[in-house]
Amino acid sequence: MKRGVSKMLLSLLILLGALVVGSYVYMQQPKFGQRPVGADLIRISQSPNYVNGAFQNQLPIPPSDNEENMATILIKYLFTKKERAIPSVPIPSAKTNLLTLDANQDVVIWLGHSSYYLQLAGKRILIDPVFSINASPVPFTNQAFAGTSLYTVEEMPDIDYLLLSHDHWDHLDYPTIIALKDNVKRVITGLGVGSSFKRWGYNPDLIYEGDWNQSLQLDDKLTVHFLPARHFSGRGFIRNSTLWVSFALITDGQKLFFSGDSGYGPHFAEIGRQFNGFDLAILDSGQYDHGWRYVHMMPEDSAQAAEDLHARALLPAHTGKFSLAYHAWNDPFIRAVKASENKSYHLLTPMIGEPIWLNNKTQTFHHWWEKIANL
Repeated sequence: MKRGVSKMLLSLLILLGALVVGSYVYMQQPKFGQRPVGADLIRISQSPNYVNGAFQNQLPIPPSDNEENMATILIKYLFTKKERAIPSVPIPSAKTNLLTLDANQDVVIWLGHSSYYLQLAGKRILIDPVFSINASPVPFTNQAFAGTSLYTVEEMPDIDYLLLSHDHWDHLDYPTIIALKDNVKRVITGLGVGSSFKRWGYNPDLIYEGDWNQSLQLDDKLTVHFLPARHFSGRGFIRNSTLWVSFALITDGQKLFFSGDSGYGPHFAEIGRQFNGFDLAILDSGQYDHGWRYVHMMPEDSAQAAEDLHARALLPAHTGKFSLAYHAWNDPFIRAVKASENKSYHLLTPMIGEPIWLNNKTQTFHHWWEKIANL
């Protein structure tokens, strides 16, 4: 009996060892990126936001929101039952030909989830592009909704500025970044994220990494500001070796804010005061859960953040392409509409690929998700 138990324990230890070794080998693939080392690590360690070997939020995340590691999140995601997680039919779209757009027109085009194509002050900008149909380190675990993979790299014009808010898989997509390499003139991201770009063959001279409350004068017409967010980072088991950021893009005629992934916090009101409001706020409004309240906003939080920012218009982000949380796929849109009733801003709900003309202050969009919900 004891011998049988010993053999069973030995077999379990061998299996566990094989899983550990296999996971380590798997995570050496280039797609996992590169944590800062050497001179890169020395440089980021000088940031006031880098404490005890990791970046810190301005306000601490309560322990219950910070104790799930990558393995726990993946297991919960795979085995938690979801209701209406995936739309019943392909998501509708209105594909705009980006190659033929007049570069002098200020425009924002939602590409799905948190990916955006922008034209500001004659510059072409791409934010958090994910053109893959899978946003996960494990194949087939996080498939894009049918109809949402509308664009390919080949359909992108040359990009003046590629902005990356942080290194999570649904924002920093390895196949997309590799394919874009010859089309990008400059990469702009938070501290430490540039190490992955260097591993992937990007010219270090084209990479600019910023800390919170720093700014980069891109030319005489466009400035990008690196601003705080309330989130975390990491492409593997180790968190917070790179910085997560939000962005403000300022020109003579437009002021835009992109939250990246962020829980609600006082930083929105501070940013609103600093910039005296925004023409458009693109805010994290999907993939939420009560247990993630401090790292992702619910639509009601986004509505309050838009008011804190003194935004003229709100564009919900982080939804409509992937199911990363446990709510219904259309819940973010339904709740955003309700939360925006009688608010000071204008809620924008374009389809993927539908242009938002920034100089048109009265442009409206229909509730395209309602037709799907009734099928």
